[in-house]
Amino acid sequence: MIKFASYNIRKSIGTDRRRQPERIMQILAEVDADVVALQEVDRRFGQRVTTLSPDLIVDFTNYFPVRFGIREQSLGWHGNVLLVKKGFRVTNQQRIELPAFEPRGAVMADVEIGDRAVRVVGMHLGLLGDSRTKQAEAIVAHLERLEGRMPTVIMGDLNQWARNGKSLVAFAKHHEVITPGPSFHSRRPMLELDRIIASRDFRIEASGVHHTALARTGSDHLPVWATLSLTSATAAA
Repeated sequence: MIKFASYNIRKSIGTDRRRQPERIMQILAEVDADVVALQEVDRRFGQRVTTLSPDLIVDFTNYFPVRFGIREQSLGWHGNVLLVKKGFRVTNQQRIELPAFEPRGAVMADVEIGDRAVRVVGMHLGLLGDSRTKQAEAIVAHLERLEGRMPTVIMGDLNQWARNGKSLVAFAKHHEVITPGPSFHSRRPMLELDRIIASRDFRIEASGVHHTALARTGSDHLPVWATLSLTSATAAA
């Protein structure tokens, strides 16, 4: 089984209005996923400096960040970062341009976990409904253009609270949309903004929202997670 998680860290600013990257790393240790998609890692303006030091991540967590080579001071692409547990191998890192009035993007990498390989996409969709739908369609189209199909997990902050939203419909054509539960606002979770979307190569074993005292103060979102296993036919292939 493989555990995936998604977490919008709001530039490491907690609900106590303090920027504490170390607290984010503690929360990641609590979640203990194999692959994590983070959103809002980089500051929004200027040089878009990362709020999570790559060196600190490597030195003080079980993860290493996947680098996408955009800006020297940034860690991600439009704030999206993938973290992978040490010992796994990462190939085929790609940035995905998303249509929007506001700057948006997604990141993708193929991750080799033991003798299995999975494709992972991290994303943060827009605030406007039409934009979200176009962005979801752009991600699906990008994946369909790639050579070498493999089991795929797409996750992030969709900014979509309704379960029948058009962006979810676009993903659901070929994937299973997992809604772990309300993840926003972390102090009083009511909206299901964060989701994990898996291709049908996977079987969903469990999913949920990471709701601890530390997570309630780490960001305005709570981390969401899902434990997935490959179906027997996929594993044999």
